[in-house]
Amino acid sequence: MTFQTFEIASSKGPFLMDKDVWIPVRDRARLCANVFRPKAAGHYPVLVTLGPYGKDVHLSQFMPGAWEELNKRCPEIAQHSSLRHLVFETPDPESWVQDGYVILKVDSRGAGKSPGMLDVNSPAEFNDLYDVIEWAATQPWSNGKIGLLGISYYAAGQWMIASLKPAHLSAILPWQGASDFYRDRTRQGGIFGSGFAKRWWNRSVLRNQHGNPESPFTDILTGQRNTGHLKLTASELAANRVDYIAQILAHPLDGEFYRQRSPVFEKIDIPALVVANYGGLGLHLRGTVEGYLNISSKQKWLKLQSGSYFLTFLTPENVALQKRFFDRYLKDLQNGWEDEPKVEVAIRSKSDTVLRKVESAMWPIEGTKWTPLYLNAANQTLSESVPSLENFSQYHSLSEGVSFHTAAFSQDFTFAGPAKVRLFVSSSTSDMDLFVTLRAFDEKGQEITFFSATEPRSPVTQGWLRVSQRKHDLEKSLPYRPFHTHDTHEPLTPGEIYEVEVEIWPSSLCLNKGHRLSLVVQGQDFERLNESGEQRGSGWFLHNDPTDRPPERFDSQCRVFTGPTHPSCLLLPVIKSI
Repeated sequence: MTFQTFEIASSKGPFLMDKDVWIPVRDRARLCANVFRPKAAGHYPVLVTLGPYGKDVHLSQFMPGAWEELNKRCPEIAQHSSLRHLVFETPDPESWVQDGYVILKVDSRGAGKSPGMLDVNSPAEFNDLYDVIEWAATQPWSNGKIGLLGISYYAAGQWMIASLKPAHLSAILPWQGASDFYRDRTRQGGIFGSGFAKRWWNRSVLRNQHGNPESPFTDILTGQRNTGHLKLTASELAANRVDYIAQILAHPLDGEFYRQRSPVFEKIDIPALVVANYGGLGLHLRGTVEGYLNISSKQKWLKLQSGSYFLTFLTPENVALQKRFFDRYLKDLQNGWEDEPKVEVAIRSKSDTVLRKVESAMWPIEGTKWTPLYLNAANQTLSESVPSLENFSQYHSLSEGVSFHTAAFSQDFTFAGPAKVRLFVSSSTSDMDLFVTLRAFDEKGQEITFFSATEPRSPVTQGWLRVSQRKHDLEKSLPYRPFHTHDTHEPLTPGEIYEVEVEIWPSSLCLNKGHRLSLVVQGQDFERLNESGEQRGSGWFLHNDPTDRPPERFDSQCRVFTGPTHPSCLLLPVIKSI
């Protein structure tokens, strides 16, 4: 089958698109790809994406809400591109090709125009991407240096591919990409993140399965159905895919299934620019930062940003940042990239603004003062002193839980980094899920919230833990960040008190004089129950699958104990206020 070459107009001048190029992989299957390249003959670095969303599906079709937010919040993006070939979570060719890059976008096996067994986030898919990288390195338009650039799905896979070490992979740029398939992607704190997983599987993946005759997605250029010419029946489609949701439900504990889908960090030694975003609560944020910390590369940088991870990826200043990194490591330009601060952290403030950016040589930031705030069940407060008397707060697991509040701060209070909460808890049943949420309020009592990818009013940060999976990995745990093995299930004795530590995902915030913090502890996802709709505080990132959370185990009376014998506390990464 012969591909077609089109000339694409852009504000920087025309470039070429080789459409529906077939790439052979190791088992003699073929994957369908688009190659965007400069008109001038030459050898260029190649940026590769491979995924199930459709290389030919425009953002406005695939994710209308994201398209609307882009035009409303970031009109400057459209000033630099027609956005005609903008595909969800991948680089815009118009922003790259005329600056001397080839963009290679590939439909993963079983998706879009690539036939075969659909098996997302699997060793088979990782092998396909490995082969695509090596194929791209030998093409006449390639200089042999391959980079990976993309968001979310197209970022998370980068960790795995880099640890497989294809010879021509020269640099990676994971933009908000989970690295731990268990703890980040599917089971936060051991609890199945069913809300996102099911929505993603049904809306983002299955609608674009190869051969799906009911797909609403059409090809940007041809207007034809994006899933190929085949019209498969429902049973044929089911036979041509691995059931992602069933796989996760079949593996409640960490083990070989998840290890096959998570990288060996120590094997990643190539240059890496890692960009995380506070707006990734419940999916990517934790793993993006952990990926940066654990890879062995000496040439690695971390940017922690605020806002929508998708919109920030496309803004002109961030595209310029991406190009500077790849210019250095894919073009060998001596552009001073090495002088870039190793860590740059956005400090958020009221009204969803960034107060300042802190540069650091490490994460957490140098000079962090780990500050405990102790829970007091007698008056539901948070303070720097351990309560003098024992007490407990009781709540029903399927309620709004119990909240503990600081007094109004007498001066600015700034924190940035990971956090944790140590709790002494009991349950009336054999298990207990803990959902902890950090909220902030201004001097008038109005909640301080943040816009994220799926939630317009996100709280400061969150954490999760299934108490029956409270066992620590002592080698990987840190004083400020517990790491649970999640490899054993230890049922609770009803009424017995257990000491647990809950990892709270990274955040930052400058609270001014008169502001307050609140810690919410409950047995279900944080949502503002007086509001309607699906965006009430946790967006789509809900944990409500009845198979994973049967009522006989998780519909219970719960207690949080405080006092000298049970010093429950929140540990915050306080930094200097300016």
